[in-house]
Amino acid sequence: MSKYQVDRVVVGSLSTNCYFLVCEETKKGAIIDPGAYPSQIWRKVEEMGFDVAVVINTHGHGDHVEENKYIVERSGAPLMIHQDDLSMLSVGMTDVVDDGKNHKILKDSDIIEIGQLKAEVIHTPGHTPGGICLKCENLLFTGDTLFNLSVGRTDLPGGDYKALMKSIHEKILPLDDNLIVLPGHGPHSELGYEKNHNPYLRR
Repeated sequence: MSKYQVDRVVVGSLSTNCYFLVCEETKKGAIIDPGAYPSQIWRKVEEMGFDVAVVINTHGHGDHVEENKYIVERSGAPLMIHQDDLSMLSVGMTDVVDDGKNHKILKDSDIIEIGQLKAEVIHTPGHTPGGICLKCENLLFTGDTLFNLSVGRTDLPGGDYKALMKSIHEKILPLDDNLIVLPGHGPHSELGYEKNHNPYLRR
């Protein structure tokens, strides 16, 4: 197992978790879901002392992408998002520099290299068409797919409850129980705990 650091800041009116995943060997890191408070996000980068290698959106909702432009411009790092949510970035303040030249379009099973860390992209449509989770070492970043004792809402445009549950049951539940679940909102959990206690996961 590669050594890593992981931390978060809670940003914006919807209390979105913005995560920082850093390879200890190389001091290269990822910022996941920079949704608001860019100065606070950048202070955490400086506090942890890493070079931003990539900016990743778990999906395209504004509370997860609002500060893409600031972070990409300041770091020079590419922005990564699933192809099915790319169109969500072209609205208002979610525009990214260079007319998309800094985008990297993700698909299911892609591997994102963060220093010596490797994060696997798991496409989990339902909350949005292009929602993803990221599996890296014993960590599972679930965006707004899976929460502590809950799941993502599906009543917004592009949401699909059947698709969400299919994603969770086919892509997430077969994974190891000991994975630490790091959701887009709220406290962390463990996948085994969610399998046994999350009321939405009972067949």
